[in-house]
Amino acid sequence: MRRGRLLARALLGALPPGGARAGGGASWAPPHVPPPPRRQLGRRSDMSEEAKRAAARAAVDNHAQNNQVLGIGSGSTIVPVVLRLAERVKQENLNIVCIPTSFQARQLILQNGLSLSDLDRHPELDVAIDGADEVDSDLSLIKGGGGCLTQEKIVAGYAKCFVVVADYRKNSKNLGEQWKKGIPIEVIPMAYVPVTRALTRKFGGVAELRMAVRKAGPVVTDNGNFILDWKFDKVHKWNEVNTAIKMIPGVVETGLFINMADVVYFGMEDGSVSAREKLAL
Repeated sequence: MRRGRLLARALLGALPPGGARAGGGASWAPPHVPPPPRRQLGRRSDMSEEAKRAAARAAVDNHAQNNQVLGIGSGSTIVPVVLRLAERVKQENLNIVCIPTSFQARQLILQNGLSLSDLDRHPELDVAIDGADEVDSDLSLIKGGGGCLTQEKIVAGYAKCFVVVADYRKNSKNLGEQWKKGIPIEVIPMAYVPVTRALTRKFGGVAELRMAVRKAGPVVTDNGNFILDWKFDKVHKWNEVNTAIKMIPGVVETGLFINMADVVYFGMEDGSVSAREKLAL
């Protein structure tokens, strides 16, 4: 009983001066608390998704044509690319054959009713369209955040034109300004420890084995390999570094795409699209 009286007294004491108690006149209401402002993160996410869609539309409309063999990249940016491509194929009755760079790309192609093929039947592609984790002022790319770098580089390398789709957040003067997760390097599983040591000894920085999120152990690529994420600590001559890393025994491929992109479409914050082309040598 004593505890109940203390609780009642505490509650009554919390009423504002002049506030009504039981049996009184006007009832007391808690002060109005305005709702929290809309999360800025959500707004930025919406803007980046809109930017991806705008860039994807521009890339498909400018480069996809009838009777083409088209390479389809991987990652979140490629979803609006495939959706727009499927829309055009249906509307314009286009004959386009698609080569995937991953299991994800293969499923997107099939789910959207597009023609699926492979490099055995179509070893030369007209166009490859893919995303990027970061693009520098020379159109050098970091790719492989999704772990598909080897297939992506193969498909892009055998295309006559390599088109990149990105949003405004991926545009940098130098690699590493925006993308802080490092350069992905696909390695043979038995060699990941000596490759890690060789990377840091030769080029500095830190190399980490990429761990899976919803499974125990490391990420395993579609090729059955591991991924090292090399977090470099300075700007390098990327063409030289890329070649040197690939010479390390056990390295399969790097996520550095040097002198490969022909044009990059950036979806901007205001809904426009900015295109940047490779400079003629």
